[in-house]
Amino acid sequence: MPIVKTVSRAVSQLLQSSGCGCGISIVPVRCIGVSPRQVASDASFHSVSFAESDHPRVLITGQLWTHCTMWVFLYRKRFGKNNVILSDIRKPADNVFYSGPFIYADILDYKNLREIVVNNRITWLFHYSALLSAVGEANVPLARAVNITGLHNVLDIAAEHHLRLFVPSTIGAFGPTSPRDPTPDLCIQRPRTIYGVSKVHAELMGEYYHYRYGLDFRCLRYPGIISADSQPGGGTTDYAVQIFHDAMKTGKFQCNLKPDTRLPMMYIDDCLRATLEVMEAPAEALSMRTYNISAMSFTPEELAQEVQKHVPELQVTYNVDKVRQAI
Repeated sequence: MPIVKTVSRAVSQLLQSSGCGCGISIVPVRCIGVSPRQVASDASFHSVSFAESDHPRVLITGQLWTHCTMWVFLYRKRFGKNNVILSDIRKPADNVFYSGPFIYADILDYKNLREIVVNNRITWLFHYSALLSAVGEANVPLARAVNITGLHNVLDIAAEHHLRLFVPSTIGAFGPTSPRDPTPDLCIQRPRTIYGVSKVHAELMGEYYHYRYGLDFRCLRYPGIISADSQPGGGTTDYAVQIFHDAMKTGKFQCNLKPDTRLPMMYIDDCLRATLEVMEAPAEALSMRTYNISAMSFTPEELAQEVQKHVPELQVTYNVDKVRQAI
């Protein structure tokens, strides 16, 4: 399917939803043009469904990130409300707090994190705590602590208690010398941001723990994730989320990247489906510990043109941020 048609379909669906909080009636987005299948409310994945007594006990660190709500409800519908424990150092929104268990957890506090795993009989851990690319460049020491020291705590606890561990990686794990199209799962990486470096570190440490200690480590390299339910979280691809909020709220959007900057993107439903599928896959079906995942690529200019077909009055300007553009 031509990329213009793919972006057009995604734009049409995103602008029908109420993620911007502007009073538009909610029309949940369920598909994107390149997906062979979509996540429906009664979605079943390729592995055998869990019996009630066989549900994993899931801990999610850093769940109050940009795409929180959709993850919460899908995971809890899949595994059971009380089997999915969210954790963060920030106060959750009411709809998240009252949807099921929430625990304060600082991933830099090894003892507290270990107690949570033991006391709640955790079997699966989704580790989402991280500072993203642009935010990480603004505070490298904090990014190093959260993204690397926090990862070490999680790896040690997961190995000790035989957890199935998922740690997302990113397209930021690649660098200017990486092959671009297609980019193999295994290739030269050499990123130039602390975020990218920390994710390469996570990939290699997870693989090492798998071969050294038998840790069931699983990882996907996410592209930019688009959702009408999310807010920008400090990543370089954030413009592709911000444009929808600004189109509905003010009719004006200022992009911090050049109009011809092409980046890989994925719609949230596809990301959710892929993550659950890789976690539910039998261990023997995985030939590697880390995989690329992708859906489409487009530029800010292409996305703006599609949004303007639905919001003709949208005014788009470009004020390039040198840090984000360099990333």
